[in-house]
Amino acid sequence: MENLFAYGTLMCEDIMTEVTRCHFSYVSGTIRNYSRRSVKNAHYPAIISHEGSHVEGLIYMNVSDSAWKRLDIFEGEMYARHLVEVELNDGTTLPALTYVVQTDYSDLLEPSEWDFKSFLRNSKAIFQKHYKGYQSL
Repeated sequence: MENLFAYGTLMCEDIMTEVTRCHFSYVSGTIRNYSRRSVKNAHYPAIISHEGSHVEGLIYMNVSDSAWKRLDIFEGEMYARHLVEVELNDGTTLPALTYVVQTDYSDLLEPSEWDFKSFLRNSKAIFQKHYKGYQSL
């Protein structure tokens, strides 16, 4: 059982539940030295290592092995799990795994930051209807 740092579509509790078929407790947190970028022609982001940047997200606690298997399928080959330290609002840190874009796919990233609020307003329904990760589950 390990924690998951979610920084994109999985910050939506309904999407996380749909993907994992589980409910997990979560808190807000931030990772340092990463940047969240839009993926070209997609409604979801990826993160890359970027000194001096930070990414806000959620840390889901004690994710089960069965949920990790489904998450790996959902995320696909573009991402690999990396261990990160997540800073919580109270200043403490917790280890978590997060999905980082693999180097071979970094050319698919836009220079622009991905905006979660814009995703919720404009793209969430489209993502849920068309993202190929759902079809793989």
